[in-house]
Amino acid sequence: MIRIVIAEDQGMLLGALGSLLNLEEDMEVVGKAKNGEEAVNLVKQNSPDICIMDIEMPVKSGLDAAEELKEDPCKVIVLTTFARTGYFERARNAGVSGYLLKDGPSDELADSIRTIMKGRKIYAPELIDMAYDSDNPLTDRETEVIGLIAEGKTTKEIAGELFLTNGTVRNYISVILDKLQAGNRIEAVSKAKENGWLE
Repeated sequence: MIRIVIAEDQGMLLGALGSLLNLEEDMEVVGKAKNGEEAVNLVKQNSPDICIMDIEMPVKSGLDAAEELKEDPCKVIVLTTFARTGYFERARNAGVSGYLLKDGPSDELADSIRTIMKGRKIYAPELIDMAYDSDNPLTDRETEVIGLIAEGKTTKEIAGELFLTNGTVRNYISVILDKLQAGNRIEAVSKAKENGWLE
């Protein structure tokens, strides 16, 4: 029997998913969570084989929960509406076994669970195409600079940390804004995060 925990903040969808999977002869839903924190607790209490996780949930997102469960033997499947490269990158780095989109057919979910139980990984084809389409335009040094901007560091602090002059850091920042087509630092950081170019 494949034991499953489902984490989904929309009550109706949570109930429907649970009922659908319980209809499968080889599957049993052993826990339902409304947010990432509940999901982590249920996985630790019930030791399921699979945890199906939505991404955007209150208290703790599905990606935060997946990162927390990285060392757990339970296999995590992200089931979401969002085909975003940044989310996909984070999910892959967290070692998830599957990343599926909610608009897929319901029998596909049960088949994917069985395939994942055999040790394979399953990612929605749209995501794989997107991942190959969006290469990071930033150099390693520019990525380092935007990482420090994301930490809230000033030009002067970045210069001190990277042993550069203030002018050089300002040049890096203007190149970053230009490459990411961002109007300011905050926009540049959010674009870099959304695309998975920043941890």
